[in-house]
Amino acid sequence: MQNDRVVLDTNSLLVSLSRRGSAYPVWKGFQEGLYTLCVTTEILEEYEEVIARNTRPDVARNVIDFIMQQDNVELIDPYFHMGLITDDPDDNKFVDCAFTANATYIVSDDSHYDVLRNIPFPEILVLKLQTFIEKLKQ
Repeated sequence: MQNDRVVLDTNSLLVSLSRRGSAYPVWKGFQEGLYTLCVTTEILEEYEEVIARNTRPDVARNVIDFIMQQDNVELIDPYFHMGLITDDPDDNKFVDCAFTANATYIVSDDSHYDVLRNIPFPEILVLKLQTFIEKLKQ
């Protein structure tokens, strides 16, 4: 698991931040360096916007600052914009990041990513949040 390169969709990150939540092992695993989090500037901006909207702006800024200070974060600059997700084009930033980073998988419960199962190339695996949590606990 430690060599896994992971792209977390925004909701997967958001629900993992609460110590009382069932998805907390995702955030805890990140803090412990159990996987490499692959992000782009665009993803970080969305993280900050959504976290601020659901908590407070200072909490969002602290989360982003913490993420960027970790050794197990890779800032990706995608050169490819494949447009594989047509139902919610905003999700393509996660796909493009995963492709450019050669990520092990995207973690998301969003059904828009289901289209990736039918695309033979590039092969981008999507794990449901609960499946990822189970992998972290192994």
